[in-house]
Amino acid sequence: MRIAAISDVHGNVFALEAVLDEISSLQIDLIVNLGDLLSGGVRPAETADLLMRTPAVTVRGNHERQLLELPRDQMSRSDSLAADEITATHRQWIASLPARVAPVPGVLAFHGAPDDDLVYLLETVTPDGVRAATMDEVVARLGGLPDERLLLCGHTHLQRQLRLSNGALVVNPGSVGWPAYDDDRPHPHVIEAGSPEARFAVIEDVAGSWEATFYSVAYPIETAAEVARANERPDVEYALRTGRMPSSGK
Repeated sequence: MRIAAISDVHGNVFALEAVLDEISSLQIDLIVNLGDLLSGGVRPAETADLLMRTPAVTVRGNHERQLLELPRDQMSRSDSLAADEITATHRQWIASLPARVAPVPGVLAFHGAPDDDLVYLLETVTPDGVRAATMDEVVARLGGLPDERLLLCGHTHLQRQLRLSNGALVVNPGSVGWPAYDDDRPHPHVIEAGSPEARFAVIEDVAGSWEATFYSVAYPIETAAEVARANERPDVEYALRTGRMPSSGK
C-alpha cells in the first residue's frame, strides 16, 4: 500500500496541479487530503473544482469549519476570500467532509489532532518560538499511544515525522500551497518551510512497517504570487515567493 498524503492547499490551485501531476507518476494506491483546502490568497473556487474532481479521501481542516460556522464579519482575510468566491455546491461538499477518517485499516487521518483541528501535533510553540514536539507531548495530544500504526496530520505546514515508542508513525506531509505563515496563539510565532516549493509525502507499508518519503515540487510560483498580490495579500505573495515571512528577518 502506497499512500500520498497532501495537506494545506489553501486555495493554491497552481501548486495543487503540480503535486497531483507528480503523484500520478508515483504508482500511488490512495490519496489522503488532510484539510485546509481553500482559504488563502490565491484561487479558492478553482481549487475546490479540482479537488472535487480528484479521487481522494479528504478531511476538513479548521478553515473548512470556520467557513461553515463563522459569521462573515468574524472571518479572517483568507476565509473571507474563500467565502466570497465559492459556490453553494462547494459549500455542500465542504459540509460533507469528516473531521477525521480511517481511510484503510490501521490508518487515521485528521487535520491538527484527532479531536481538535487547531492543535499543533508535531510542533510546540513556546515564547521563544517553534520547536519539534517531544514524543511525550505528541502522545499526550493523542490521548495516549494510538492503536493505529499510521497517523496522518497537517495544520502546521511543516514536513515532519515521528516514530512513537509502540512503532506507530506520525506524518505531516507539509503544505501544498502555503509555505509560511504567522500566528499569535498561544504565543506569537512564525512557521516557515524555508523555500517555496509545493510539498507532500508518500507513505508506504514496507514489510509491515510504514515508511515516509517527503517530496517538494516546483510549480508556477510567480503566477500564484501575482494572484495573491491582486487579491491584496502581500503577506501571502511574499511567503509564496520565498517560503519565509517578511517579519522573520530571514
